[in-house]
Amino acid sequence: MEHLVQPAVTTIRERFWEPLSLDELAQSAMLSKYHFLRTFSRVTGVTPGRFLSAVRLQEAKRLLLSTSLNVADVSARVGYSSTGSFTRRFTESVGLSPTQYRKLSLAADRGTREPTLSDAASAVPAPVPATRSTGSVTGALRAAGTALSPVYVGAFDSPILQGAPASWNYAPAPGHFTLTRIPTGIWYIHALAQGRHPDSAADPDLTLLLATAGPVEVEGDTEHRLDVTLSPLDWTRPPILSAVMGIEPQPMAA
Repeated sequence: MEHLVQPAVTTIRERFWEPLSLDELAQSAMLSKYHFLRTFSRVTGVTPGRFLSAVRLQEAKRLLLSTSLNVADVSARVGYSSTGSFTRRFTESVGLSPTQYRKLSLAADRGTREPTLSDAASAVPAPVPATRSTGSVTGALRAAGTALSPVYVGAFDSPILQGAPASWNYAPAPGHFTLTRIPTGIWYIHALAQGRHPDSAADPDLTLLLATAGPVEVEGDTEHRLDVTLSPLDWTRPPILSAVMGIEPQPMAA
């Protein structure tokens, strides 16, 4: 099934600034539009449109970090016709406005290094305390590879790692995590750590280990249990957008 979707993901990553249509992406996968939509969502966890939007915003993050282009130019470079729409979408997805995000990177040795998890976590506004009933999620953390940092675990409202978490914590891997005071509703549990690839001899460099579990329906005064295994990013996963979780390194694991 994955081999049917990979050409479309390649098209998105190579031509993200173009107004790619569902019909065009389905044609690249040689599938009917409706079969392609179902297959793409099953493989990547999101629709083609959301994957495309995530790739555009990830490129915007890169441009803000590595160039002096103004926000309007960055917006146009990644396929937005309206700077206002781009700024709203970026702020919702990253958790900071484009200007705030650039300032964060400049503060990190004036652009000589990428913002770390702690840099970003201190800059992103904390979520508003829940006003409705809450529940909790707990579980075991494992890693396909070696986690070399504490694992950041958060409850987010999207299968894409974007925005600010409703609840978050640090935990070891292997180990256990607990997220408390999660408002009732549907949530996705994202976990992220710096680590090494399982085949460390072939890939000695640090990479990101990521896991996504969900959707999880959290109910009031109820504890949910999950087993979560972190693994290196691969081509099926949409980019990481939330500034609180750091910046996704490139290239991704094959």
